[in-house]
Amino acid sequence: MSTLNGAPVDTTAPGHADTSITKDGFKITTRKLPILKAGPIDDMTIKLGIAPPEMIFGDNFMRIEHKPSGWHIEFNAFDALDRVDKTGDSMLKVSYSKEWQQNSSDPARQKQFEDIKEVVKPFDWSYSTDYKGSTPDTPALQPTDNPIPLALLKRPDPIHFFEDVMLYEDELADNGIAMYSCKIRVMPARLLLLGRFFMRLDHVLFRIRDTRVFVEFATGEIIREYTAREEEYETVRKTLAGTREDVLATMRDPNRLAEFIPVVEKSSDRVVLK
Repeated sequence: MSTLNGAPVDTTAPGHADTSITKDGFKITTRKLPILKAGPIDDMTIKLGIAPPEMIFGDNFMRIEHKPSGWHIEFNAFDALDRVDKTGDSMLKVSYSKEWQQNSSDPARQKQFEDIKEVVKPFDWSYSTDYKGSTPDTPALQPTDNPIPLALLKRPDPIHFFEDVMLYEDELADNGIAMYSCKIRVMPARLLLLGRFFMRLDHVLFRIRDTRVFVEFATGEIIREYTAREEEYETVRKTLAGTREDVLATMRDPNRLAEFIPVVEKSSDRVVLK
C-alpha cells in the first residue's frame, strides 16, 4: 500500500484500522476506530473513577516508537482522561465547572451531575487535561531550552504520511465543546505530532493545550513542547470583534483562535536516541 504521493506505508490491518510507516528506525502507528460501546465505557469509567465524556474513542491511539532503543511516546484516550482533575482541589477548575452546571439548559444533565456526585468525588467536568503523551521512564526526556526548529518544518518537503485521530469529545451539555485530538505529518527527514486539548465553555472560558513532538530521524533527536493558552470567553469575543475575523467561526476553530489567546504555561524537554 502507498500514500497519496506514493510513499510506502507498512500495513493496514483489516478490522483494526491500524496504519503505520517506518522511517530510519522510527515506527509511526495510528489507529482509528468508532466510539466505544456501553461495556467498554463502563469498564473505563470504573478504572478512571470519573464519569466519561459523551464520545470516547478508547481504541484509538497515535504512537511513535524508536525500534533500536525501545523508546516510545503514545497518545491515547484513557491516559489523557486519567490526567483530568478528579479531586476538585483546583478551585479554578471547580468554580468554572459549577458555573457551567448552573448555566446548563439541560435538566437531565444537571440531575446527572447530582446523581454522580453521590457516588464519585467531584472532578473537572470540562475534561481539561495537561496530557503530554505516555512515555517510558528511560531514556527520560530532560528539560531543554532548544526550540522546535520551525524553519525545517516550513520547508516544502513531501508528506509521506498524515493522520488525524480523535481521542475524546464532549459538548458540555450543549454549552461548548471539549476535545482531545492528535495530528501527525511525516516528512522524509523528520516528523511533527500535535496533541491538542481544546475547550470552549460558552460565556466562561477558552483553553488550548498543545503538545508538539518533533523527531529528526538522522540524529534521533526528539523535542517535546507543551504550550497552554487560556482566556475568559468575553475577553476573546471582544478582541475578535475588533478584528476582521468571523467571530463565531473563529471561536470554534482552535487553529485560528490560538493567536488571540495568551500563553499561560510553556515547557520543553528533549531526548536523543541512539
